Amino acid sequence: MSEYVIAGPELQQASKSLLPSVTDLIGDVPPHGVVVDLGCGNGSVLAQFRQRGWELYGFDFSRSEIEIASKAYSDIQFNCVDLTTDLSSHPLAGRCDAVISTEVVEHIFLPRLYVKNCFSFLKPGGILIISTPYHGYLKNLALALFGKMDFHHTALLDYGHIKFWSRRTLTTLLEEGGFKVERFVGAGRAPFLWCSMVILAKKR
Repeated sequence: MSEYVIAGPELQQASKSLLPSVTDLIGDVPPHGVVVDLGCGNGSVLAQFRQRGWELYGFDFSRSEIEIASKAYSDIQFNCVDLTTDLSSHPLAGRCDAVISTEVVEHIFLPRLYVKNCFSFLKPGGILIISTPYHGYLKNLALALFGKMDFHHTALLDYGHIKFWSRRTLTTLLEEGGFKVERFVGAGRAPFLWCSMVILAKKR
């Protein structure tokens, strides 16, 4: 899985619903802070923070997406990177005030290695803002009642979701990786039917 493509550099609908939560949670990053987006796609989420005076970096394993991002947002540094390789010796390791990673973990075969890299990039006390589609009892019940399970969990989408996270399982993954989960926010739709969940976690 390396060449999924989004048509252009515009902010996608899922990112639009997540952006208010991400913006709120990232607010404490100091001026001249270092922020990296792991799984940045076309770079459009990271680009929303260009006026903050931060050093911005975006990593993704799709060369096509990195090319789109680099052309559209030339003031941000983008690189093609496999997020499940050991990045602990990367020049940014231990330097970042914040890691953003939206709608990525559900596509990762080896999520513990991915979370290890999120942890490695951060300074002590740095924050991770991570999102993934929300799965909870009421939402799953509604999907079943309205016959939407096949649509929601489709196996027919190329480069689609391979893991389905709950608040509990994602919290467990992050805590195993050395993070302290501090906030949970639902994004999109009505409460407990959210499209996505956003978690703020701090490097201990």
